[in-house]
Amino acid sequence: MTSSEVDAEAVPAGALGVLRSSWLEADGFCPPNPEVYPHQWLWDSCFHAIAWSALGDGARGLRELRSCLGGQLDSGFVPHMRYLGPTVNRGPLSDRSSFTQPPVYAHAARVLARRGTEPGADLVGAVVSALEWLWRHRRTPEGLLYVVHPWETGTDDSPRWDDWVQLPDYDHAAYSAFDRDLVGATYFDRTGAAVWSRSLACAQASFNALGAHAALECAELTGDDRWRVRGEELAGVTDDLLWDDEEGLWVDLPLLGGGARCRVPTLDGALGALVTDDPAKVERVLGRLCNPEGFGSPYGLAYLPRGHASYEPGEYWRGAAWPQLNYLLACAAQRCGDDTTYTRIREMTYAGVLASGFAEYWNPEDGTGLGAVRQGWEAVAAAL
Repeated sequence: MTSSEVDAEAVPAGALGVLRSSWLEADGFCPPNPEVYPHQWLWDSCFHAIAWSALGDGARGLRELRSCLGGQLDSGFVPHMRYLGPTVNRGPLSDRSSFTQPPVYAHAARVLARRGTEPGADLVGAVVSALEWLWRHRRTPEGLLYVVHPWETGTDDSPRWDDWVQLPDYDHAAYSAFDRDLVGATYFDRTGAAVWSRSLACAQASFNALGAHAALECAELTGDDRWRVRGEELAGVTDDLLWDDEEGLWVDLPLLGGGARCRVPTLDGALGALVTDDPAKVERVLGRLCNPEGFGSPYGLAYLPRGHASYEPGEYWRGAAWPQLNYLLACAAQRCGDDTTYTRIREMTYAGVLASGFAEYWNPEDGTGLGAVRQGWEAVAAAL
């Protein structure tokens, strides 16, 4: 099946089936995959909320978003996991992670509101508190946001982390060992939230793009112009300090450790198109997305350009297609008025979701499902 042969009606039907099959009524959320990923993940639940809303069940979308923000600490910090069952080693907290993830919750709340499900003052207040924590505790002197673990970006084994892992060749097991060791190298505040590290700190391009996007969405939710100013300021400093004119993408800035491979041209380096006000940057980035010599593949946007020396379409974060990135970049195209790119990303995403059987991620060349097959965030395709 190719993107031109996709049955579009099969996408919302399949998405609804995936979400309903994993919904935990007592907890008010869907684990990404009940067998492989039995806990709650922050940005997974944000994409689930967006999908529920698109599928006509804003009430469940609101419950899902409330549930993931229900793990928020009094300080405003939002953990990237809430554990169901035995404790997982993600820091000193016993029932949740001490690390965070991209602040997609502001966008999810805005989507719910636009589709007629009011998030309510308490949920909007939680979004504001979460963003305030990032602005207070995770900013460089120049104004960029930084992360202290690859988990916080959601792109766990991206080649942009290779210089920290220090491997001659990619090996997922070695990456997993590095991730575990990095927990021990992290500094946590008195509440248990990660704030710095002995080994890794990075002003990562996509985290900053999504942070700026969250601030702008927060301004729309609250009517508070301070968040618009913060979003525009962060988008501006991201353009100034993270844009790579030679590559035509935004790249990462190591603060502690790292090296030259932080500039590898990965797909998340295009997310600045969600917030930049520079039309030349937008044109260059969007022009690469669906180009077969760039990220454009028959079954979705590849994580690395197809001609790159490290491109491995069947490998975890080494070239595979990811539904949440497809969705966010479709939003960027829509924001920029590029209907052609938006439509093409939607077609490729539909094709990949259906061919892969709603898998966690998939091979962009042939649609083979990879990772956990039937994963909740695939349902976000229905929001396109």
